Amino acid sequence: MYTELFQLSEPPFRLTPDPQFLYASKQHARAKAYMESTIWLADGFVVVTGEIGSGKTTLIESFLAELPENVILAQINQTQLSPVEFLQALLVEFGFQPFRKKKVELLAMLKDYMIEQYAAGKTLLLVIDEAQNLSWRVLEELRLLTGIESQKEKLLRVVLAGQPELAQKLDSPQLEQLSQRVRLRFHLSALSKREAREYIEHRLAIAGAGNRKIFEDETYETIFRYSGGVPRLTNILCDTAMLCAFSEEKTTITSALVEAAVEELQWVPYANRKTEPPPSPAYVEDTGRFENAKRPLARLDVVFHDQLITTFPLPLGRSIIGRTGDNDLQIRSKFISRHHAQIITTPISCVVEDLNSTNGTFVGTQRVKYHELGEGDVIHLGEHKLVYRDLRSTEFDDERERDEDEDESEYDPEDELDEDFDDELEDELEDED
Repeated sequence: MYTELFQLSEPPFRLTPDPQFLYASKQHARAKAYMESTIWLADGFVVVTGEIGSGKTTLIESFLAELPENVILAQINQTQLSPVEFLQALLVEFGFQPFRKKKVELLAMLKDYMIEQYAAGKTLLLVIDEAQNLSWRVLEELRLLTGIESQKEKLLRVVLAGQPELAQKLDSPQLEQLSQRVRLRFHLSALSKREAREYIEHRLAIAGAGNRKIFEDETYETIFRYSGGVPRLTNILCDTAMLCAFSEEKTTITSALVEAAVEELQWVPYANRKTEPPPSPAYVEDTGRFENAKRPLARLDVVFHDQLITTFPLPLGRSIIGRTGDNDLQIRSKFISRHHAQIITTPISCVVEDLNSTNGTFVGTQRVKYHELGEGDVIHLGEHKLVYRDLRSTEFDDERERDEDEDESEYDPEDELDEDFDDELEDELEDED
């Protein structure tokens, strides 16, 4: 490895978050102070957002490394969870094994634990990274949890960190009550040109370079031009440049070596990187929908035993189908998994994707993992058929206009299940859970 060549104690530009390498720019120091304020502020959320690679996770690790002894930490990094899974994950962090518990039991366990720890003089802190992936249902569950309080203060302190989509999500109308509880909010932007140089020199010094100059002065301009001051990109480029120097047995990084690293990575200047135009209409991740999508582009006719049960509109975005109530389309059947499949709708097509279901997703007679749907395709989920209707075609224009004037029909499982079958299904599902 190049550490021997450069007389370093460890690689200075690893991508793994390491608190000791944290470069405390003014904005990083301020964001960390906001996080620390959760320990002495007794109410509200702290939200820190930043672009991919801006140093959020390293900042969190640095903050957590300095927590007082009376703080009990729950840290959640896997955020694509249902409300029940979120409550279970939180209890696991607090040392419980809450599996096979109903939601009401999970909530009772959390409330009792929070009150017990408050009485013992402990502070409960929940830190969620990648919080932009939390569904609006989970965020609402979190809001309700933080409503548990003593006479003077909240019993659970919360730090949410995520990409800029988190701020957009919190500003959505359906999360207004949660947004009002955000006490402090900070956005981490890219480093300035001066900060980017200080960042590189700081990491080299921590790795054992001392005052030795490893990167020539003219290299910093090139590095900034291709990294844009984004810490992760800076790490990747500097590490690659040092590997290029190692291959040539050179102990100083020149502009030529940085350019060689750029060519190796096949990068273009940061300013020329492709930026995605904001989609129109704007996608709202927590609902799996697009704003301003006033009418569906397709629909599913849900059929059970050759009887049409309901129709389900497919607007732009993602629609999840499964047995449990947190799906967009719920079909209660023992042959259907909790989260069985999803339909991804774009302006030009719809795709069905199996979500690792037990019994599989079939289009016609063929089991599929991923399939672009065509007009009239029949999706088989257990005993149910979902007939795909593409409302983009002209033959459905009149029908689509009529649909706009009607309320969406709600799926009622009682329409398809007789009493005996329903009782039997309930018993089976309870045993499974």
